[in-house]
Amino acid sequence: MSRTRNVLAIVMAGGEGSRLHPLTDERCKPAVPFNGKHRIVDFVLSNLVNSEIYSIYLLVQYKSQSLIEHIRSSWTMTRFIPQHFVTVVPPQMRNGPEWFQGTADSVYQNIHLIESFQPDIVAVFGADHIYRMDVRQMVDFHRDSQAHVSVATLPVPLSQCNQFGIVEIDAHHRIANFVEKPKNTRPMPGSSTHALASMGNYLFDADVLLDALKKAHATGHSDFGRDILPTMLQSHRLMAYDFTANEIPGTASYEEHAYWRDVGTIDAYFDAHFDTLGATPRFRMTNREWPIYASPDQAESAQIENGVIHRSVVGSGSIVDGATLNHAMLRRSVLVERDATLEHCIVMERSRIGQGAHVRRAIIDQDNDIPPGERIGFDEAEDRRRFHVTESGIVVVPRQFFPTRTAFVSNTLKVDRVRQPVPAALGNDFRAAA
Repeated sequence: MSRTRNVLAIVMAGGEGSRLHPLTDERCKPAVPFNGKHRIVDFVLSNLVNSEIYSIYLLVQYKSQSLIEHIRSSWTMTRFIPQHFVTVVPPQMRNGPEWFQGTADSVYQNIHLIESFQPDIVAVFGADHIYRMDVRQMVDFHRDSQAHVSVATLPVPLSQCNQFGIVEIDAHHRIANFVEKPKNTRPMPGSSTHALASMGNYLFDADVLLDALKKAHATGHSDFGRDILPTMLQSHRLMAYDFTANEIPGTASYEEHAYWRDVGTIDAYFDAHFDTLGATPRFRMTNREWPIYASPDQAESAQIENGVIHRSVVGSGSIVDGATLNHAMLRRSVLVERDATLEHCIVMERSRIGQGAHVRRAIIDQDNDIPPGERIGFDEAEDRRRFHVTESGIVVVPRQFFPTRTAFVSNTLKVDRVRQPVPAALGNDFRAAA
C-alpha cells in the first residue's frame, strides 16, 4: 500500500505574481513558462505525482485562463479511477462575494472538498518554485514524529532572512517560533551562518487543519504563515522537515543538492533558467527517474541550418538559420534569422529574431517579431524607455510588443496548434506528456 494513499493535495496556484511583471500581465505566476517547454506549476504537480499523490486540487484566482488550459491539456488523469485527478478550483464565493483573502482563506473557502474526500493528511503546497521533492519522505517524517503539522524548511544565509518566513526550532526539530521576514534573526542549531526558512509547503493532519481553518475564519485570520501556524504553536506539535535530507533518485553528483528556487522576481526567474544549462547543470531537467512533466507537443523537431551555438536550448519547431546563440533558451516555434545574435536570452513561443538583430540579457515574451537589425540590451536608457528593465539590467519585452509580420506566420514558420493525445507516462494511473 502506498504511503500516500490517503493524502489529499491542495496546490496554491492563485498568485498574482506582481514582481514578475510584465510576464504576468496576461497570466498568473504558476502559468509563466519555464525552460524549453514547461510552466512553473509543472514542478509541484510533477513532485506530487512522482510521490504517488494523485488527488490534487489546484486553487486558482488571478488571470487563470492560460493555467486552466494548460492543466486541461497536460494533466489529464484517467476517468476510470475517481480518486486520481488534477482539478482546477476557482473561487467559489460560497461564503459571500469575496475572492481568496489569503492562503488559509482560499483553503477555507473550499473546506467542503476536504470534508468530502476525508483524507488522513492534507498537503498544502505552493506552485511558485523550481525544485524536486519526494513528498513521501516528508509524509514519513510527519508520521514518525507524530506531528500535527509539518513545515518543509531549508537553510538560507542570515543575510537573506528578510526575504523568507523564518522557522526557529529546538534540538528535536520541533518548531518554537515563526518570524516573518525578519531584519535580524538567530542562526539555526548547529550553524552560525544560516537560519531555517519555510518553503511554504505544509502537511496537516486533516482533522487538525479543519479545526484550525474554522477557528481562523471566526477570528478573521486568513494566512497560514502569518496567522494560523503561529497560533498553533502552544496547542499542537509543529515540526520542521529538513528539505536537505530529501533524496531524489537519478540526481547527478554535479547537481546542487536540495536545489530550490523561489522564482518570484524577474532576476530569480532569469537566473534559474541558466541553472539548467550545460553538460553539468545545477539542476538537470532530464532526470528520467524523477521527470518534470511538460505539455504535449506536436511541433516538428528543431532545425539548425547553420550558426554558432554555445550552451543553449533550442525548443521543438524552432529554426536557427546562420545565427549565434550564447546561453540562449528558445521555447517552441522560434525562428532566429541569419547573423542574429542572442546572448543570455530567453525567447518564448512563436517569436522571430530578425536578421542581424542583437539581443543581450533579455526575456522576449511570446509572439514577438524582433525587427532586422534591432538592438536590445545595449542602451539602458533606450531600453527603459520602451521596456521593463530590472535593477540588474535584464530587459523584458512584453508579449506582442513587436507585431508579427504576416509572411512569418503563413510562409516562414508555421505553428501547429493541434494537440495530440497525452501518452501514458505512469501506467494506468496517470497521463501526462513527458
